[in-house]
Amino acid sequence: MNENQIPITSSELANLWMAYQEKTMIIRILTHFIEHAAGEEKEFLLSHFQQSEKHVAKIVNILQSEGAATPLGFTEQDVHKGSPKLFDFYYDMIYLHMMTKLESSLYALFASMSYRKDIDDLFMAFTAHSQAMNNTTTQFLLQKGILARPPFVTMPKEVSFVKDKQYMNGFHLFSDTRSLNTVEVSLIHHTIETNLVGMQLMIGFAQTASTQEVKEYLVKGMNLSKKIEINLGEFLRQSYIEPPATHAGKTTTSKTPPFSEKLMLYNTSLLTSFGLGSNALGGAFSLRNDLPAKMTLLANDIYSFARKGGEILIKNGWMEEPPQIEDRKKLTK
Repeated sequence: MNENQIPITSSELANLWMAYQEKTMIIRILTHFIEHAAGEEKEFLLSHFQQSEKHVAKIVNILQSEGAATPLGFTEQDVHKGSPKLFDFYYDMIYLHMMTKLESSLYALFASMSYRKDIDDLFMAFTAHSQAMNNTTTQFLLQKGILARPPFVTMPKEVSFVKDKQYMNGFHLFSDTRSLNTVEVSLIHHTIETNLVGMQLMIGFAQTASTQEVKEYLVKGMNLSKKIEINLGEFLRQSYIEPPATHAGKTTTSKTPPFSEKLMLYNTSLLTSFGLGSNALGGAFSLRNDLPAKMTLLANDIYSFARKGGEILIKNGWMEEPPQIEDRKKLTK
């Protein structure tokens, strides 16, 4: 049997379905950004837009060849063309930088869960494109003086091993307890950076939401991002390191929604899931007991926020159901 004639697995179907949701969403977000962009900035946005459209077409082709229904995802009805600019001063590139970082992680995971060669190749291509675009946006934002680099450190001159259990203790002022190591700093920096971008996104979404329940939920998301930044930023300050910050990428005063509430909630849900994963990673790789403890508390807040978002999506009929495994229990009744 030809490799591509082997039926796709449940995990491959699930990942194609999730990729379709994310890809169609990013196309709608980029539609608004491109409408208000110019020059090199517009070229980068168009490049990701066009490549995402090609990726969606490939997903549809595989699903159709398997006799599977094409998901609805997000359509032109989820973006309102002609709406005033919602974000200013390179936020579109800051957002693309964050989303391609998310995509790189997501599609690399999907590739590792693929067994049929054409699907594995597909997700590897998705990953490569997202990584390339993330590098492009990184260099662009650095050149514009917008992206804050992680702190520089003195290079180690020798290999050392931990000899004292005190290494795992949290920070205490005027004690011998250690400061953060570079692994911990890198994970905290990453989490703060993404939450600063997410906070501006929540502000823009909240001020254009048309229903009170969605507006209040997005305001909670804004406050949660701020809480995470403040709590984790304090760990950096205790080690005399300033948390990342940027003067760019602010929300305009527009109250006209460029996106549907369904799209805004899905984008929020996607970033919340990403935040839970980053939080778990940060806690797992830290050997200072106070950092995982703080991240566990924050994870509880993130999970509660995510669950509430799911409830709103379901209540309004906005949550598209993933492909379902056949219920074998029905055969016994």
